[in-house]
Amino acid sequence: MASVGGMCVRSLYKISRHSQYLLHIQPTRNRTLKLSTTSTNGKTDETEGEKEQKQPEISESEHKLVELNKKYEKEIAELKDKYIRSLAETENVRKRMMKQIEDAKIFGIQGFCKDLLEVADILGAATESVPKDQLTKENIHLKNLFDGLTMTESQLQKVFTKNGLVKVAPEEGEKFDPFIHEALFEVPTTEKEKGTIAVLQKTGYRLKDRTIRPALVGVFKTG
Repeated sequence: MASVGGMCVRSLYKISRHSQYLLHIQPTRNRTLKLSTTSTNGKTDETEGEKEQKQPEISESEHKLVELNKKYEKEIAELKDKYIRSLAETENVRKRMMKQIEDAKIFGIQGFCKDLLEVADILGAATESVPKDQLTKENIHLKNLFDGLTMTESQLQKVFTKNGLVKVAPEEGEKFDPFIHEALFEVPTTEKEKGTIAVLQKTGYRLKDRTIRPALVGVFKTG
């Protein structure tokens, strides 16, 4: 029994000492872990602090670069727009100048043509006034004069055509065109189509695509 009690005492003693050892060691370990954790956190905090100190510098630089990039892109877009507009304006000016040059070449003789139209009208009236039944061998002088007037009028019309001046002489029944015809009066009718040419009073002329004198006409009206 004594030996058993001694063994128990010794066991209790060992357990007590072991417990004390554990109690003594555990805080140390906790402190070590805590210190280690603190040390680790401190290092991490220091690293994050360094990052936080460096990050604003990088962000500010990037921000400046982004702002400069936006500024330059805006300036480039504005310059490109101005350049394109300048090219378009230059092309428009060039086209207008070419058109004016072509018009000057074509219509530079417009005033001269208008003056010659009166000559053509007089020649036409002269040939039409000659009685056709008088153009015989007995009236050889009248016939020769008529032939000369006819040839002159024909040659003048050829010159007109060569320079782009053409007659506007609508026939009866043609559709009235306000761009090349001028209505002087209306002719009542029940058989003809409304708005068509009834009679030609005076021949008109066009120079290329420009009417320099409209044909003077009478127009049918229903009624």
